[in-house]
Amino acid sequence: MNIDYKKYNDGLVPAIIQDNITDKVLMLGYMNEEAFLKTNQSKKVTFYSRSKQRLWTKGEESGNFLNLVSIAVDCDNDALLIKVNPTGSVCHKGTDTCWGEVNLANFGFLSALEKIIVQRKENSENQESYVASLFNKGINKIAQKVGEEAVEVVIEAKDNDDDLFLSESADLLFHYLILLQAKGFSLSDVEKILRQRHIAS
Repeated sequence: MNIDYKKYNDGLVPAIIQDNITDKVLMLGYMNEEAFLKTNQSKKVTFYSRSKQRLWTKGEESGNFLNLVSIAVDCDNDALLIKVNPTGSVCHKGTDTCWGEVNLANFGFLSALEKIIVQRKENSENQESYVASLFNKGINKIAQKVGEEAVEVVIEAKDNDDDLFLSESADLLFHYLILLQAKGFSLSDVEKILRQRHIAS
């Protein structure tokens, strides 16, 4: 792996740390050649601390290590993208990331939709929306809708109309997101179980 440590006077290259599962950017550190080699050998991410003027393995004091998954070099050979499996919080302030963010899986638009559903749930008595009306009708009605949409998906799966099948699939997923929130859970909870099963298998 060719890394241009000499590009900068201090011989350090920036290392972006990213969660291997959630893709969340966790922190930014710096590495020299020695830190890079130690990271590869120990499989624990090691930086060069500019303040301490020495090698520093993340977690050496806290126990919150960054377990190495992979390292990629950018197109100019002067920056690293390091994917890790973190154990515990990453920031010294106790947060998941150095930007104070919660390190949860992001499912793109589904996560955005989930946030809207949460807002509808929290303000269901003051809103006139379909989602709010479902929450007001209670868990039995929401569960019933999921069952109805599941049946529709099965019916359309047996036919050859792909558009209808996808439309009913979207309806099922939408109502399932509502049911999860009604039960006090989220997609991340389901994803966690699937990940645990994958690791165990």
